[in-house]
Amino acid sequence: MPQLLRGFLIYLCILQLCLVSLRQKSHTHLVTAQRGHPEDPCYDAKQRPRYCIPDFLDLALGREVQASGTCGKVPQKLCSYQDPTNITSRKCLICDQSRAKTSYPPAYLTDADAQTCWKSEAGVKFPKNVTLTLPLGRRFELVYLSLRFCSPRPQSMAVYKSMDHGRSWVPIQYYSTQCRRVYGLPTSGTITKAMEHEASCTDYQTGLKPLTGGLVAFMPLAGRPSARRFEYSPVLQDWVTATDIRVVFSRLHTGQELGMRRKTTFYGVTELQVGGRCKCNGHASHCASMPEGLTCDCRHHTAGPECDRCKAFYHDRPWQRATPSNSHECVACECNLHSHRCRFSMELYALSGRRSGGICTGCRHNTAGRHCHYCKQGYKRDPGKPITSRRSCKPCQCHPVGAISAMCNQTTGQCQCKIGVTGLTCNRCALGFQQSRSAYMPCVRIREEATTTADSPLVWNAGTECQTYCKPSRGRAHMNLRKYCTKDYVLRAQISAMEKSGEWWEFTASVSTVYRQRRVPIRRGDQPLWVPEQDLACACLRLQVGRAYLIIANDEESPDTSRLVLDRNSLALPWRDAWAYKLRRFQQQHRRGKCKDA
Repeated sequence: MPQLLRGFLIYLCILQLCLVSLRQKSHTHLVTAQRGHPEDPCYDAKQRPRYCIPDFLDLALGREVQASGTCGKVPQKLCSYQDPTNITSRKCLICDQSRAKTSYPPAYLTDADAQTCWKSEAGVKFPKNVTLTLPLGRRFELVYLSLRFCSPRPQSMAVYKSMDHGRSWVPIQYYSTQCRRVYGLPTSGTITKAMEHEASCTDYQTGLKPLTGGLVAFMPLAGRPSARRFEYSPVLQDWVTATDIRVVFSRLHTGQELGMRRKTTFYGVTELQVGGRCKCNGHASHCASMPEGLTCDCRHHTAGPECDRCKAFYHDRPWQRATPSNSHECVACECNLHSHRCRFSMELYALSGRRSGGICTGCRHNTAGRHCHYCKQGYKRDPGKPITSRRSCKPCQCHPVGAISAMCNQTTGQCQCKIGVTGLTCNRCALGFQQSRSAYMPCVRIREEATTTADSPLVWNAGTECQTYCKPSRGRAHMNLRKYCTKDYVLRAQISAMEKSGEWWEFTASVSTVYRQRRVPIRRGDQPLWVPEQDLACACLRLQVGRAYLIIANDEESPDTSRLVLDRNSLALPWRDAWAYKLRRFQQQHRRGKCKDA
């Protein structure tokens, strides 16, 4: 006997011994027994998650089998054998469904009684066939299927499975003494890796003898090259998954072989056994009996009838089937106790080096961000409370007139003040300014008279000197190539903050585009922008936090060429989108040497 067949029979005997004890218990008791020991098999002694699978079950036990043809609708004569080896030991009986003693219904297939037998109608002739269909109720991973016959085994039969509750069927094994003639397939030997997800045909277990008590057994993984690494093979995982099983009896042995008339021959099956496990993807150690049927008792923060998704809020990593080397436990999102909802982003997961992909949604307690880790606009962090506190963010309380907006620095709480306004919440005028009646400029500079005393420094007079100091900017200018070429740099920037520093104002400008570069290159991003206090007071330049400007300036007046300095000779014009095309055109003309002619 070939080595493969010998191993197959040994494994089959072990399975049969296991089923002897299983058959002695009811289906309900089996489900209860699956709950296992007090220690959860899905976690080790240190409570670390690990791969686990449900207990083995006889899936056919007590289930209803649908047969396409059963004897006895009208009384029929059926002949069978008393001796498995003696063809002359036949005995004939009448099958009549109207009498219990002479009926052989499909219920006998799964009643755990080896003395009962289902019998098909007599004299079935090829190409007509007889089918047995077993609905499993849910998706299982099949381990084996076996049929014990009370008649001679069929000359040809096929096993099919469905993964969608009977809507479509896929063959998983053919048996025939004439594979090519009946099924159009060769009698196969070794199964290659390329065809391990395809049905093969074999003439094994199709012989005439034994005449009664013969066995046909099929194991979906037997002979498959990837069977030893089943948990790492999605192809084989799909191959063993089924919701329904169908056995099709295609052809009887001839009457001449059987030594009896064809019209008295039939298909007879004593036991139909299907061994398998609940499909729980390595995340459950048993199935629980629920009103809707068996359901995986999921662990590793998974959910669903098959533990095929992560529980709500456990979406920091993608769901994966567990393997012996990695439990692939679902991980909770980090939301700092400010949210109970999150979603998974594969893009973020990839960018993080496959460490984290969760995005918190519905952040509460005035928080925002992917992890609810900073305060939303209009709120600032309370340094005295941890980020997980419900009161970690408190209102900025920026003055509605003195502040540019309701936003503040989330660390310091400093609001963005208008010119001449100071204070954490922009609630008072700065030194040298007094309150006005204008909401646009709530604080104006206090006018001072110049003195002519030699010992006293000259004090700038905003009322008289501004007229000769510069021409106030009206925010209007025509952009042309000459202005572009006569300046050292041209850029677009947005003012985000301002701060007084002696006789200078320091603005934080976010440079987005540089249309003309100076000798010391200007980088994009946040850059300090220095403006003399006198230039702002005389309105030579008008800059407002939160607005974007086109800045055109020279380096001549700058005390430090590494700094960006604007003075009365510079231009800061409120940005217009129409300028972008024109400035790009000026750039091209500059590269072609047009600035030398301007």
